[in-house]
Amino acid sequence: MTLTGTPAPRRVVRTQHQDIDDKPFIVIWEVTRACQLVCKHCRADAQTRADPRQLSTAQGKALLDDIARWDTPRPLVVLTGGDPFERADLAELVAHGTAAGLSVALSPSVTPKFTADRLAELHEAGAKAVSLSLDGARPETHDAFRGFEGTYAATRRAAVMVREQGLRLQVNTTVTRDNVGELPRLLGDVLEMGVGLWSVFFLVPTGRGEDLHALGAEATEDVLHWLAEVSSLVAIKTTEAPHYRRVVLQRAAARARNLPLPTTGPLYEQLIAGTVEVLGHEIVPTRVPRPPIDVNAGRGFVFVDHTGDVYPSGFLPFHCGSVKEAGLRVIYRDSPILRSLRQPESFGGACGVCEFREVCGGSRSRAYAVTGDLLGADPACVWQPGELSGRTGE
Repeated sequence: MTLTGTPAPRRVVRTQHQDIDDKPFIVIWEVTRACQLVCKHCRADAQTRADPRQLSTAQGKALLDDIARWDTPRPLVVLTGGDPFERADLAELVAHGTAAGLSVALSPSVTPKFTADRLAELHEAGAKAVSLSLDGARPETHDAFRGFEGTYAATRRAAVMVREQGLRLQVNTTVTRDNVGELPRLLGDVLEMGVGLWSVFFLVPTGRGEDLHALGAEATEDVLHWLAEVSSLVAIKTTEAPHYRRVVLQRAAARARNLPLPTTGPLYEQLIAGTVEVLGHEIVPTRVPRPPIDVNAGRGFVFVDHTGDVYPSGFLPFHCGSVKEAGLRVIYRDSPILRSLRQPESFGGACGVCEFREVCGGSRSRAYAVTGDLLGADPACVWQPGELSGRTGE
């Protein structure tokens, strides 16, 4: 969708080429709940020991085979946790998925099990990318998030290992009221580390994250506009903030019509000033911004937990089936819950009538966590559907 019928520049938002009612763009498989860290925002409330009910090697291979039965382009597969490095058979699973024609990425924790030798083994098995979490530009901020002193320094060392192995590096950052002021310095770290994709997660109050301080709607809007600005320096992806796509569209439409950019607040100005200070100069684009893709919980995205249970995402406790009983392809296609999430016109509140619902749809996880309504409005979005004044520059 565009503003007042004016076309936005081509590929401002990437649409999925496959039928999202039949096939997801990405499958997240939580291979284990075991993890040695105690991250404050962990949606899984991870444990130090593996759950005996977690999928076995054979069951995991069967899941990967089922995913590979989708036609090309097949879904991306991310092995996460807990900490996937807690599984002794991780390289075997990666090799099996790769041999089946899947693109497999890893999202591990930085613990003593994260070693150069382990990375080399996984790269040889076929892993394509690794994502690491960095939640503060200061060691004390990140270490407080992770529950252990020294994890900031360990993460910076781990990033070097990933790059040395020739693996693509993604950095994941959880943004809250407590660390939002560090975003410009985090950007500096991301650029220094040679990150291919910066994924910024907007906290959903679930799991251990219920005790943290999520951004309000106005602050979220300012951060999204700042991310759109710095996406000319590094590829940006947001998690649980699909309205980033709305912001990108609005900014593109304003530029196309030679109008002022949408209105922003004091946090945006603070972040821009901080960015100029970190860079030492005004923001000078070094790349063509990567268009965000229109993926949302249950709509191009599906989550398989450590026991094989299927959910729209790791933040939504709506059980859609088990891969031990039915194939993931069948569950994704036929689950009433997943099907409802692919029908944004059925959403309630502002999200259901919003002109951007087809490319946004709001965070279903936040809507449920805050309001108790899976299909309700996302409380972290300031946009008022149909009111194209003010923020559009009209």
